[in-house]
Amino acid sequence: MKRDIHIPKVENVYVAIVNEYNDIYKTQDWNAYIINDKEVDLEMVLILSKGYSETKVTSTMRHKLDKLPAKSFAKIELMQEDVLQLNNEFKVTFFEANNMFDKNYLFRKNTINLKALKTIPLMDKKGIFNK
Repeated sequence: MKRDIHIPKVENVYVAIVNEYNDIYKTQDWNAYIINDKEVDLEMVLILSKGYSETKVTSTMRHKLDKLPAKSFAKIELMQEDVLQLNNEFKVTFFEANNMFDKNYLFRKNTINLKALKTIPLMDKKGIFNK
């Protein structure tokens, strides 16, 4: 029965971890974003995030966006420095044209760092992104 369910491949939707300046607290922060580089809106976007290693597991964070417009992005969460030393996983599920899409994005431990920064599509900011 499970093999009868077809979940299409996710394309042009990314998760990015961006290093940016926080004007309020005057700090450099790491923030997670979801990016919709498609020509269509995404609906009912659900994101589960957690950090883990062989000996540690963080709480699972749950996020929901009713709509993520075409060619846009939205902040998911602030990432504490401590979790950058863990594997960080983002499970993203959304609807597009009444079809459900699902993908896991994994940032391996210690890969989120200043040496790995690249320009992020649509954002004109530097960070690490996962296709």
